[in-house]
Amino acid sequence: MKAFRLDELEAERAANDGAYLQFLKERNMSVGLYALNAGELDPQQPHREDEVYFVVSGRASITVGTETTQVGRGSVVYVPAGVPHKFHHITEDLRIMVIFSPPES
Repeated sequence: MKAFRLDELEAERAANDGAYLQFLKERNMSVGLYALNAGELDPQQPHREDEVYFVVSGRASITVGTETTQVGRGSVVYVPAGVPHKFHHITEDLRIMVIFSPPES
């Protein structure tokens, strides 16, 4: 078993001065913590992997392809591989669990 604490992952991510911390990589998936602060721009480009976002905290909008929705704590969003997507109008600091399948390369 591998177990993680969100507060420890957030501290590690912040200590490494990065918006993203991959903390688990297995044969069929990888998992990371993504952080965007209020007012920040999301620099993401489409990924080669399917992904699922689980919003741990914060508020924003996300556009996936041509669809836009608001997200907040507890929101889950699926993004198919290769589809453009961005978080925007971030009104509260976002902390997002990201699951990639297959693992992000």
